[in-house]
Amino acid sequence: MNKKVVRLRRARKTRAKIAELKAVRLTVFRSNSHIYAQIIDGSGARVLAAASTVEADVRSQLAHGGNAAAAAVVGKLIAERAKAAGIESVAFDRAGFQYHGRVKALAEAAREGGLKF
Repeated sequence: MNKKVVRLRRARKTRAKIAELKAVRLTVFRSNSHIYAQIIDGSGARVLAAASTVEADVRSQLAHGGNAAAAAVVGKLIAERAKAAGIESVAFDRAGFQYHGRVKALAEAAREGGLKF
């Protein structure tokens, strides 16, 4: 098995529990160069809000999209967009990534922005 398969295998258990609860989830994906966040409805069918370091307004603020500072900017932005969509509480889906570094920075910034999870 390669790293991606192992990560998705770890993510499956969390996603099954979130789906069982029918909770709105904040899911995170990180690559070497960028970080992405989406808020997905309880059925998993629709993306309600999204933010990433590939967006033009975010890129203009940052020198590099693959660090903790960039993740914090995306966390604040996703919290603002969630508030605008009327979402206050989410389940955090780290997609099998370790809660450390960029994933942790995004989560803490989203909490500071007013999301509850």
